[in-house]
Amino acid sequence: MGKAKVKRASTSIDMTAMCDVSFLLLTFFVLTATARQPETMPVDTPQSTTLDKLPDDNLSVITVGNGGKIFFGVKNPNVRVMTLKNMSAKYNIAFSNEDYEKFKLMDDFGVPIKQLRGLISLEKDKRNMDVQPGIPVDSTEELSNELYHWVQQARLASVEFNRDQEGKVKGWEDPGAMKVAIKADAEEKYAVMNLIIETLRNQKQNKFSFVTGLRHEN
Repeated sequence: MGKAKVKRASTSIDMTAMCDVSFLLLTFFVLTATARQPETMPVDTPQSTTLDKLPDDNLSVITVGNGGKIFFGVKNPNVRVMTLKNMSAKYNIAFSNEDYEKFKLMDDFGVPIKQLRGLISLEKDKRNMDVQPGIPVDSTEELSNELYHWVQQARLASVEFNRDQEGKVKGWEDPGAMKVAIKADAEEKYAVMNLIIETLRNQKQNKFSFVTGLRHEN
């Protein structure tokens, strides 16, 4: 007696749940993503094959370009404000609470501190590199070398902020804990780069990074 053949039914998969998960993930990434802000002073960095990534926090960046202009920025907005308060006391230049709130939103700047209030008062789209002559730097540790004191006060502010946040110092035993990166145009002159490096060394900031573009090896 022959066996009865069982009719095979076609396999079907309900993709409804998978589609729901996909849209939830897409919504999550859209809502949590941070749009990259346009740079105030774009620079054409030299290329390298190094893959080391800079930290997103506890970092300050010195940008050099456009014929030797120097810009400075601190990644953490709270440390940024604390740094300005330190500089306000050092240079005896008063800033209002509104100034501090606006400065908190500025990724970087490139003016002498006496011109900073004027820069802060401008609309965001007016703070381009054409109206910013650069931060003064020289070979001394005097007030004339404003870059020296911006870096120094940012390092001190970083220690203070992290101590307040954690209740105790965790890996920020000294002001050198803040990482410093130099982002320079590949065509910049040696003289200005040497002044920046000497400025860092004068405050025992002997470890710093150079920001480069990625070069693909053949």
